Amino acid sequence: MPSPSSEQPFRIGTRASPLALAQATLTRDALIAVHGWAQDAVVLVPMIASGDRIQDRALAEIGGKELWTRELDRALANGEIDCAVHSLKDVETIRPAAFVIAAILERADPRDRLIGAASIADLPRGARIGTASPRRAAQLLHARPDLDITLLRGNVATRLAKLDAGEVDATLLAAAGLDRLGMNDIGVALDIDTMLPAPSQGAIGIEVLADNDGARAAVTAIDHDVTHRCVAAERALLAELGGDCRSPVAAHARMRARGIILTAHLYATDGSAMVSGEYMLDDDNTPAGLARDLLAEAPAAIRALFAG
Repeated sequence: MPSPSSEQPFRIGTRASPLALAQATLTRDALIAVHGWAQDAVVLVPMIASGDRIQDRALAEIGGKELWTRELDRALANGEIDCAVHSLKDVETIRPAAFVIAAILERADPRDRLIGAASIADLPRGARIGTASPRRAAQLLHARPDLDITLLRGNVATRLAKLDAGEVDATLLAAAGLDRLGMNDIGVALDIDTMLPAPSQGAIGIEVLADNDGARAAVTAIDHDVTHRCVAAERALLAELGGDCRSPVAAHARMRARGIILTAHLYATDGSAMVSGEYMLDDDNTPAGLARDLLAEAPAAIRALFAG
């Protein structure tokens, strides 16, 4: 594509939340650095997502992950933006064929941070834990069935304000999001072996129209190959499971010397059951195969939460 300019800039679509804007800024800076574009040749185009407008109900009750992508999808399809920046853990596994994830930035810290206590074990008996994540709720209840899980939605600042106001005793937030907002000192990072993260957690994806060769080439230049391969494995597992935003699933892929190791946990909603598995990925051991093995091993309380 021709080099963008202040008159015809490269337009990055983003949700208008502080975290989304921070992630779009990282994308803008990466594009400027790799292409040598002028600062004013790339602009952010913020928009309010449906999911940001509704804060009093769980995502699964009001339309699922599509509520984070609907407005950006429309702008991309209409040619109002050249790319869209997403937190990939909030993006549906099956996307319209018109769009393609052309790049994924290097993954940040994938862990969860516990805010309000030094560890899960240190939470008082019956503590109220605020979260809107079925995965986090199930993991907490699996470790501590006595905990009281209560719905807590909103951006990072809103959730922290509700914690400070005493509406909940503790909450969990993604370390990557806190770090991107400059809140590196908030909370205690939970080891991945203690709290396996959501698929794609910590990864920023940049989507373009599949038939826009110029935008696709521009964005592909900032792709981090290892992150892309690991996140693709996590999303392939999700696709085979057939779960939705109500399905408590944790998965994390890591690159090692011998290749990619994919670990996954499936939970019953109330944490009463859990099944786990791990593959070293190769031609015979695929993300889809791991998903099938997990479902075959899982009790009925877990299988019922997945369509696979």
